[in-house]
Amino acid sequence: MLRTILSPAITKPLRAHIFFFFSLGRVIPLEAEAADSSYSHILTETRGKVGLITLNRPKALNALCNDLFTEVNDALGKYDADSSIGAIVITGSQKAFAAGADIKEMKDNKFIETYKTDFLGHWADMTKINKPILAAVNGYALGGGCELAMMCDIIYAGEKAVFGQPEIKLGVIPGAGGTQRLVKAVGKSKAMEMVLTGSVNLNANEALAAGLVSKVLPIDTLVDETVKTAEIIANMGQPSVAMAKELINKSFEVPLSAGLRWERILFQSCFGTADQKEGMGAFVEKRKAEFTNQ
Repeated sequence: MLRTILSPAITKPLRAHIFFFFSLGRVIPLEAEAADSSYSHILTETRGKVGLITLNRPKALNALCNDLFTEVNDALGKYDADSSIGAIVITGSQKAFAAGADIKEMKDNKFIETYKTDFLGHWADMTKINKPILAAVNGYALGGGCELAMMCDIIYAGEKAVFGQPEIKLGVIPGAGGTQRLVKAVGKSKAMEMVLTGSVNLNANEALAAGLVSKVLPIDTLVDETVKTAEIIANMGQPSVAMAKELINKSFEVPLSAGLRWERILFQSCFGTADQKEGMGAFVEKRKAEFTNQ
């Protein structure tokens, strides 16, 4: 939730539906398609079967104002409903993925209004997206920026990426997952240190060692490499991808026995799909599988 406070170190439900069916009926060229010009704070484009969202408030270091997050959710919803898209990438600039929430926008808020309107509640809408979301993080990912990255399914970091939760310096606490998702990624002690001091941040390699990110890449190639991974995922059978994403995310919320039971049920349900027949048939016949997402 922060964009203005930088430490000296960095300035230098399992749902009831079991089956998910998608139909990829048209062929998308690998080059980028035209962006949606209806947004003010983000840029969108399509690369093959991947939707790319770029946060675009450079003067504010991509501070997450209400309108920006509303646009992100809208773009995510459109990509989720588009049968030609199999995965989504969110990125920012090379200087800042997102340096926090927009403090100027929220500084005069009152408790009653924030409670009644469920302030920041709409940020969690992105966690309801069925398709995998990958974060390509360059530069600052502080406060809300770190929380945004953690709401994604996979995080790739550029070599100069910095992750932190400095909200305590503003007299508040993280409000969009910083006290919940961070501890599951880096452990209790490190999460406590980061949140309670507000000045202990993780650079890219530290984030990799802690398990917060999956890979560290050169700044200039980060987005392209993230899109490549997203394209690999997008070419898998989409019912299986959706099931796997949901099960992994729910593993943080349900007891092990319940998670294992649901995993087994969804695994068994795969044998009712055409993709299972194609995938296993292709393996036996030593050829590439051609999934139809049915």
